[in-house]
Amino acid sequence: MSTSTGPAAGASAPVDTRPSAGQRFSAWFGRNAIKIYAFFAFVYLLLPVAYTFAFSFNDAGRTNLVWQGFTLENWLNPCGAPEVCGSVVNSIVVAAVVTAMATLLGTLIAFALVRHRFRGRATTNLLIFLPMATPEVVLGSSLLALFLNILIPLGFWTVVIAHIMFCISFVVVTVKARLASLDPRLEQAAMDLYATEWQAFRRITLPLVAPGIAAAALLAFSLSFDDFIITNFNSGQFTTFPKFVYVSATRGIPPQANVIATAMFIIALAIVLISQFAGKRKREA
Repeated sequence: MSTSTGPAAGASAPVDTRPSAGQRFSAWFGRNAIKIYAFFAFVYLLLPVAYTFAFSFNDAGRTNLVWQGFTLENWLNPCGAPEVCGSVVNSIVVAAVVTAMATLLGTLIAFALVRHRFRGRATTNLLIFLPMATPEVVLGSSLLALFLNILIPLGFWTVVIAHIMFCISFVVVTVKARLASLDPRLEQAAMDLYATEWQAFRRITLPLVAPGIAAAALLAFSLSFDDFIITNFNSGQFTTFPKFVYVSATRGIPPQANVIATAMFIIALAIVLISQFAGKRKREA
């Protein structure tokens, strides 16, 4: 009787348990979906900035819509186009005045809302949020009607007043968030050590609230410098940089405007990086 030398009868072939290519891709995509989304989100946000930076080196002449060639002349002479530097100076002056006034008034309002209880506090909180919730077109047209009814000529001061009304809400919200996170027992401890109210405020409260006030001031400056809609309603013949860019768009934005916009972006980015680095060093210390 002969015996078989082949595989045992009825034995099954080994099963491949490795995941398929589709399964591996699905698992990889699930692990990296947030990173992929973040990458495309940053590309979407930074693409206009990259366009502005690239066309600041365009040898454009009167129009800056088509790439003509590389040049450094725009950076060496950023005031070459008419009214560019004048409009930038106007925007900086307006933003500086608005930042000072809005930060002062907004900080006082935030302290009043957080540290004190008074009749009408809830209504005041609601009214503070209204400029943030109101569309800029509605706010700008309403302020224009107000200025025309009380016969205030449109110009620098109407822009300043309009921007202050718009920026105060953002300052209040920012400073309130910082105040709400403070421990009130720190001031009580200072007073237990015989500090007066002014000394406790100057040595304890103000240094702790200072980062929030600084953030509110930077936010107010950027909002005022960048605003176009409210400015366009209430500026009259007064020209700011956003208004200059809008008016120039019909005949071609000069490359010097791209230079100014790129420089402002770099300065803002540098401020953020420096503050982050300083905060990191402070935490490590």
